[in-house]
Amino acid sequence: MPPPDLLPGTAYGLSERSNRSPAPPGGCGATHSSRAAPGGQLSESSTRPAPRVLSVAIPSPLRRLFDYRPGGETPAGGWQPGLRVRVTFGRRQVVGVILECRDASALPLETLKPVDACLDDAPLPDDWLWLCRFTARYYQHAAGDTLHQAMPALLRQGRSLEARTRERWRATPSATRESLGLARAPRQAELLAMLRQHPHGLVTQAVLAQSFSRDQLKALVDKGLVERLEEPRTATPTGQAGPLLAEPVLPLQREQAAALAALHERLDGFHPCLLHGVTGSGKTEVYLQLIEAVVGRGHQALVLVPEIGLTPQTLARFRSRFRVPVVALHSGLTDHERLDAWEAAASGRAPIVIGTRSAIFTPLARPGAIIVDEEHDGSFKQQEGLRYHARDLAVARAHRHGIPLVLGSATPSLETLQRALAGDYRHLRLTQRASRHPPARLELVDLRGRPRRGGLIPPVMEAIEATLAAGHQVLVFINRRGFAPTLACHACGWMAECDHCDARMTLHRQPPLLACHHCDRRRALPDACPDCGSADLRPLGSGTERTEETLAERFPETPVHRIDRDSTRRRDALEQTLTEVRRGAPCLLVGTQMLAKGHHLPHVTLVVVVNADAGLYSSDFRALEHSAQLLEQVAGRAGRAAHPGRVLVQTLHADDPNLRLLAARGYDALAERLLEERRAAALPPFRHLALLRLESPREQAASELGGRAAGALREYLAERGLAVDCLGPVPAPMERRQNRYHLQVMLGADKRSRLHEAGAWLAAWLEAEPAARRVRWSLDIDPQTLS
Repeated sequence: MPPPDLLPGTAYGLSERSNRSPAPPGGCGATHSSRAAPGGQLSESSTRPAPRVLSVAIPSPLRRLFDYRPGGETPAGGWQPGLRVRVTFGRRQVVGVILECRDASALPLETLKPVDACLDDAPLPDDWLWLCRFTARYYQHAAGDTLHQAMPALLRQGRSLEARTRERWRATPSATRESLGLARAPRQAELLAMLRQHPHGLVTQAVLAQSFSRDQLKALVDKGLVERLEEPRTATPTGQAGPLLAEPVLPLQREQAAALAALHERLDGFHPCLLHGVTGSGKTEVYLQLIEAVVGRGHQALVLVPEIGLTPQTLARFRSRFRVPVVALHSGLTDHERLDAWEAAASGRAPIVIGTRSAIFTPLARPGAIIVDEEHDGSFKQQEGLRYHARDLAVARAHRHGIPLVLGSATPSLETLQRALAGDYRHLRLTQRASRHPPARLELVDLRGRPRRGGLIPPVMEAIEATLAAGHQVLVFINRRGFAPTLACHACGWMAECDHCDARMTLHRQPPLLACHHCDRRRALPDACPDCGSADLRPLGSGTERTEETLAERFPETPVHRIDRDSTRRRDALEQTLTEVRRGAPCLLVGTQMLAKGHHLPHVTLVVVVNADAGLYSSDFRALEHSAQLLEQVAGRAGRAAHPGRVLVQTLHADDPNLRLLAARGYDALAERLLEERRAAALPPFRHLALLRLESPREQAASELGGRAAGALREYLAERGLAVDCLGPVPAPMERRQNRYHLQVMLGADKRSRLHEAGAWLAAWLEAEPAARRVRWSLDIDPQTLS
């Protein structure tokens, strides 16, 4: 069992007392709104018939509910929480969700506006509603905005939660050739003969594609020879009783079999496990066989993956294994596709749901297991708006449903690893690769004093040449897009700076321009230095484009594939490139961290890291952890099949003790050292943090508000005797970004309940502070970066 402060019953340490936002100093007068009920629980009045007041969550940044009178046509099941309603809010109409049904309001009932219309016959799924309320409360976010962001776009616009259907035409059992009677209708006879060849029938598009018409179909229906069926467009039930698997399972190694047996022990209860396996150890096969057991019991499985680029690969593998519908949820879907998948999961027609971060909000009719692959990945944390962490919500949701939770990674986050080491999560280890080759160790290559071309030094070029000559593939990892990090004047030292950010602009060659990767500002290349007029402008450093160009010149006969955000903007571009690579011909891959996350590249035997120094010396205490994870993940792409792998890591700090420890003993040894340092420094996972972020076009406005907020909070903490530290305000690591000044106030506490009480008070104070309306602010609970 996890420790008490991880259980949703205590709201990750939120006590019942701390769920309510205390009034800020000076108090707030009566408003036209009501507060949400604490703990995400429905009030007793929500069960009474014919309520007089409906408290509605409106998509707005205000952390309160808004009271309305019932209006329009009463829904079939009566007014109840979870129904979507269309209401007038100010001068516009919006879609909100009823969260409370009550008999009284803070304002006279006659002054309340009526609901314009109820959009649902039945409430939205209960498990989804609970998760949204828990999320809003834990992350100190407005309930209305949380609900708004957690539902598909079409539901926000008022569309009904119904499956889109399509027609299927099937020959009836009585439609034998002798009973046709279609001598005078040869085309109908041909159509019927075609349908008889397809016992499950054909959809309308398939019939029309064969030059038949709807009139011919209708004529056959009128004669009783063809029947028309309606079926959902997504996750269509097969209607067949048969084996669950479409292909046999793979044999498990001893460690895999032991991990799977441990997962099978408690399929009926909350069972959090860390599946800690080296890259290539077969974690996905364990997931597949666990899901087989879950779906075989009539339940559903939710699988979260970190990147949209991994979704097609994972989806293909799952669909080839199972005969049941498998649906995907990610940002690459259209609004209609997303709603279809959401509805299929909510109705239970989709036993397997795979998705990225936002898929944690997918309702499940019969939840059976949640799997978070690459749980350490930073993309599970939403960095704008509702700043939730999908992995942490998976813990809360699995406990709520009483189902197994699997967190898989070769390089677990220190938070997850510490809980596994403490016994709160079951720690399942996979130390052997399926290929029987041990994971490749990092070989540090000292860059000091050596000439570089495209970021690569001669010994590394020779290793690449030898690998290609042996008929293998090479992955060159450089976590910088563009041709070079910036453009510089060799005469006076000028560098291309962004006008809107405290950052340098990146030089791109395709097309030629300067671009800021923080605000997306673009500028044409200058003909001469704007400071001294010199024409001697040179690229400084190397990016993916420059390394690609260098390798293409050195190895003209070998294909070079560049994989970064610029080269994969077109839909399916990444998957098409990886399909070409998996054919096995010698080639070079040049890419960013998009290539480091879970891709199976069986023919890669050499990985080259162009520069490993980015995260060694940073103001962010998590930087070394994240850099080590990235290095281990990219190193794991080498030697995953028949041939052993090799990893060359170029660095200017080959004598750095942390880097040497990582190279000599691997991520686990470094993580152990980092945990000791975090414990001594009272940093996560041994302490809990929240970050108040302030930004404004006027530096003084953000600074003044931050100072007043921090001062008021310190007074509140002293009055209440709360053991919460308040540091700041201080400028963010990049103070000016997108022409806005960014400041931070950090809160720290040993107990989550104290941190949340302080955070709730601070949010209430800022909402009541007039100056806060001129400064954009947000409260980030459990921040993953300090940028």
